[in-house]
Formats: sequence, C-alpha cells, structure tokens
Amino acid sequence: MIGILIIICTIAVGTSVEIDRSKIDPSGLTHSTVLGYQLIYILFIGILFSFMFVSGFWMRAFASKTDKDLWIGASIAAIVLFIALLLVSSTGFIAAWAGVWEPGTYGGLAFFLLLAELPSWVVGFTLVMVVALSCAVFDSLQSAMVSTISNDVFKNKLPLLWVRVFVLLVSIPVVIVALKSPSILRIFLISNIFACAAMPPILLGLFDAMYFLRGVDIIVAGFGGLFSVFLFGCAFYGDAKKAAELIILTSGLYADDWSVFGVFVAAPVGSLIFLMLAVTCRMGCVWVRCKVQGGRFDCLDKPLPREDAVGERDESPSRSLGDADGRKVVR
Repeated sequence: MIGILIIICTIAVGTSVEIDRSKIDPSGLTHSTVLGYQLIYILFIGILFSFMFVSGFWMRAFASKTDKDLWIGASIAAIVLFIALLLVSSTGFIAAWAGVWEPGTYGGLAFFLLLAELPSWVVGFTLVMVVALSCAVFDSLQSAMVSTISNDVFKNKLPLLWVRVFVLLVSIPVVIVALKSPSILRIFLISNIFACAAMPPILLGLFDAMYFLRGVDIIVAGFGGLFSVFLFGCAFYGDAKKAAELIILTSGLYADDWSVFGVFVAAPVGSLIFLMLAVTCRMGCVWVRCKVQGGRFDCLDKPLPREDAVGERDESPSRSLGDADGRKVVR
C-alpha cells in the first residue's frame, strides 16, 4: 500500500507541480545550519530509543524463525523505509520552492498544501490510503498491547476478551489527548525523552557481562536520566521553571540554541551516570551490612547457568525450550 501511494503521488507531483528555481537558493533550505546537524543526532537517538518501547517491533523480532531471517527482514525494511521517507520528506522542499508554502507557516502543513495542488482523484486516493495506513499502525499497537498485558501482567489467567475491553478503554484517553494536543510532534518528543532516559540502562542489562545489575538500578537510572535533564536546564537557563518545562519541550523541537540538543544528551548520559551511582550505593550498602552483621558479599556472584535449557537447546534447536516442569522458557 505504501509503495502504491508513493509511486502515484510521486508521478502526480512530478507532472502537476511547477518548481520556481529562483526560489531554491533564497529559501536557504539547501544551506547547512547548526540546527540541521543537531537534528541528525536528536531525531536518530530519540526515534531509536522510543521505538524500542513499541511492542509490535519485538513481536516481529520474536516471530522470526532465525536470526538470519530477522536480519534479512530488517535490512529490506530499512531500505524500503529509507526510500519512502526520503520521498515523503522532500515534499517540504518542493512545497517551498513551488510557492505553496511560505516561511513562517507551520511546517507540518507543507505536505497538505502541496497535496492541494494535485488532481482531485489523487487527493482522494491519498486520503484513503493515509487513513488505511494509520489504522494499520494503530491495529498493530493494539495487538501488541493485548499480548503484553495478557502475557506479562496477568500471566494469561485473564480472559482475552476482558483484556481487549481494557485496551479499548485505554484508547479513549489516547484519542482525546491526540485531539486536544496543539502539536502531535510534542507528544512524540516527550516520549522520546523518556525513552532516552530509560533505554540505555535497560540495554546494558541485556549483556551477560552486566549480570550484577538489578531492577532497582535500572529504575533509579531511568528517573536519574529525567532528573539530569532538569539539572541541565537549571545550568543552561539558571531558572528552575524553564528547566522543568524543558522536560516536556514546551518551546518545541526547533530551538535557536543548544537547549533541545542538550536534553537528548543529558537524558542518556545522565541515566548511565545514575546507573553507576545506583550500583555503587547498593553494593556499598550490602558490603557495610555484611561487615556489620557478618555475612557474605554476593553482589558480584555470577548467576548459575540454566543447564537444562542450554542442554535442550543444543540437542534440538528447533524445539521450544522447557524447564523441568515442562513450562516454556523464553530466552
């Protein structure tokens, strides 16, 4: 569906829109700017970490038959999406150079202003396709929420119908927030900041070498990342109110200073610093307790390997792993 949409819209834009070449250089859109280089990092790190919270991606990863299949699928998707996003994002340049979008107008309208210049049948077709794609994305998110809540929260003990009803009820405030929000981009940015603060310590926990990490360390690190944004705001502005507003980016993404860039640096770096502090404090308290009460310091003891699961995996990699009781083991 995306391929059909991109092809038809590309042909329609190429045949129906006239670009005024005299506006290309004065527009400044082809010139390098500090903000442009900042956004390369901000959008990459923000989108990367925030997408790691989307259950739909993990469902697809776990549904892959082998790691090789996952790499092939992800590589094909990356190429296709790069081409699609490159074409869609170029509509902003085309709208400005065609004279349908003027500087000072909300940038999110550029695509729709350009769309208005196309034939009516193309506009109708595009609207139908966009709505269908949006519903498809929302459907994937709902399916992932049902799976996560049913399996991880209620351990598959609650009837699936009630889980679906709960997800439906949760969707109501989501739609209200989306309609009331002055900018949907700000909602994404807020979630990106939270993801940048939470994901670095979580990813470290996936490494076998970081076996000594505990859940409390990860939680402290996540809140510490958000607190680091506040500390950065206090140092940058010298004002606690502006520092608090920086966490939700009330001024938006396109700032004329280094404030937004600093937020997306402070969140992941601060979370890692607080992770080290949390681990040090926890181990320090355990060491003091052992010295006082006379016990063994076991914080750095490596966990015992799952011999039953490993042996079963080696003997038959195609079968599901199981423990002694026959329950399924997810690794």
